Amino acid sequence: MPRAHPRNRILAALARAPPPRRLWRLLSRAIGDLLPKGLYARSLIIIIAPVVLLQSVIAYTFMERHWQLVTRRLSAAVTADVAALIDVYESYPQDKDAETLTRIAGTRLNLDLDILKGATLPVAGPRPFFSILDEVLSDEIRRQIRRPYWIDTVGRSSLIEIRVAIPDGVMRVTARRSMAYASNSHIFLLWMSGSSLVLLGVAILFLRNQIKPILRLAAVAESFGKGREIEFRPRGAREVRQAGHAFIEMKRRIERAMEQRTTMLNGVSHDLRTIITRFKLTLALIDQTADAEDLQRDVDEMSRMLEAYLAFARGDSGEPAVPTDMRALLEDLRTDMERLGAHVEAVEIEGDSTVTLRPDAIRRCLFNLAANAARYGDTVAVVGRREVRSFLVSIDDDGPGIPPDQREEVFKPFVRLDDARQDAGGSGLGLSIARDIARAHGGDVSLHDSPLGGLRATVRIPA
Repeated sequence: MPRAHPRNRILAALARAPPPRRLWRLLSRAIGDLLPKGLYARSLIIIIAPVVLLQSVIAYTFMERHWQLVTRRLSAAVTADVAALIDVYESYPQDKDAETLTRIAGTRLNLDLDILKGATLPVAGPRPFFSILDEVLSDEIRRQIRRPYWIDTVGRSSLIEIRVAIPDGVMRVTARRSMAYASNSHIFLLWMSGSSLVLLGVAILFLRNQIKPILRLAAVAESFGKGREIEFRPRGAREVRQAGHAFIEMKRRIERAMEQRTTMLNGVSHDLRTIITRFKLTLALIDQTADAEDLQRDVDEMSRMLEAYLAFARGDSGEPAVPTDMRALLEDLRTDMERLGAHVEAVEIEGDSTVTLRPDAIRRCLFNLAANAARYGDTVAVVGRREVRSFLVSIDDDGPGIPPDQREEVFKPFVRLDDARQDAGGSGLGLSIARDIARAHGGDVSLHDSPLGGLRATVRIPA
């Protein structure tokens, strides 16, 4: 089978490749998954990344240009001295033992000179993995001396040894490392790194003080969403204070709306209760016929519906949130249910049972759910368990249950099902009140299939 032309294969690969915009989105998403999610960590990256980049560029420029340039010039000077010693040794044979040359090298050039007659160069060892001096000095020897040589730049840290082949042996020259290498350049790097650490420490300290008001605002907003009493005074930068004042104003508007609603409902309840009371008095004075008894039942139903509606609309916002032992609260719930004749099979608690909440409101929420379970089932089981950031209470029954497609509908006010769990005799507000109370704490109520065969109502309360 003939192979495709290379150009055709390249075009086909480009056609299969994702478009640039999609590729950019994928790359951005991958980078976003690797980056931290917290504001404090991201702010640190915004501060640290430019500093590290700047220091890296400066260090590379210094190492590449200044450090290597100085090292090359120093190595060239030492190599020139060694070349001069070789030229003098070969040009003046009258100094047979090279005593004068050795003295001049030691006193004038600060070099230790030895003539090893009849010797040969050692076997070349492995070159250092990273040594500017070894590379630069080797280049200068090859350029200026042009003879077989052997050098050792790592054997003794403070000295370097150069051996060059001469006609009658080997000339060995030992010099201080600082003569051929810019050994004090690390001081610049240390000062640069030290000053960067100090500046980063100061920046992190100030940044932490700027992040604290934002975290405080988030915590206060979360507490307010859970229905807890809060005390908050905006602090920090101007923009953070503006956000804090906006939150306080929003909180005041919400509280004012709730107060107005409660006041209006109190007035409505007073007027309606007055009318219902007149109905009851009139029914008590007339003859107790079958029609009067039916009317009495209607009035009682109206009274129950009115109380349920007012309780649903008013809520329990006036109750403060306090640390509550859920174990004791569930035991009280079991006692109340048994007093009403319901059979509660078990009450179990897993983990720590202390939660900050409004106890009367939660007791009412759980009682509504348990009473609903007892109305349609013979057995009720209550289980509480601690999770990472919440406390869950599950109420199971062995009743007929609710179809999955209708489980959200039952939470709507005054909704009654036409099937197995029709709310006979109720106002249709029990589940609505339960969810309203749970959501006022920042949680929720959900319905699922029960292991007992009926319905499971799960209350999630933020811990």
